Amino acid sequence: MELFIDTADMKEIEEAASWGVISGVTTNPSLVAKEGKVDFKTMIQRICNLVQGPVSAEVVSMDTEGMLKEARDIATWSPHVVVKIPMTWDGVRAVKVLSREGVKTNVTLVFSPNQALLAGLVGATYASPFLGRLDDAGHDGMAVVGEIVEIYRKQGIQTKVLAASIRHPLHLVQAAKIGADVATVPFKILKMMAHHPLTDSGLERFLADWKKVTG
Repeated sequence: MELFIDTADMKEIEEAASWGVISGVTTNPSLVAKEGKVDFKTMIQRICNLVQGPVSAEVVSMDTEGMLKEARDIATWSPHVVVKIPMTWDGVRAVKVLSREGVKTNVTLVFSPNQALLAGLVGATYASPFLGRLDDAGHDGMAVVGEIVEIYRKQGIQTKVLAASIRHPLHLVQAAKIGADVATVPFKILKMMAHHPLTDSGLERFLADWKKVTG
């Protein structure tokens, strides 16, 4: 399973990239808005140049023609760009056209296997089920991810399952076990992956013992 970082903060992306474990980045309008007044195109190009992997940039139009216009422009910014399209009928129509044109797409705000199936049928590069938000609404988000993985495998659909809305490190273990192709992770959760209290106490003991050796 690949790991993407879910942020538009360049400092977070730079640090995560230095660890050598992330393969791409996902952004959305809310994450971009947190960075204040920015030039969206310049931001996405900087991220693409840094990570040299898939970088999702979302359209904001709600109609098919508007989505297509935005997507075709965004796709010219970098060969690493993946255009995020919302899971609506207008979005489905747009993804069908874009997939024929060779534009990489990430269908976002997926909450059901039916929605994921539609994304796969029109040739989306990625489909992003939001498992954390499903959990928040009283559903089993990971079970939905598992159903999507099963459907894609059995039907030979090439769309990658991108587990999104990750709430804690256990979500990552579960997503990997269930067969998700990618998980996109907030910086805070990504940092938590390397930490364990037994690792910390073990290091403290080793260093204390080494001081005894060296005096």
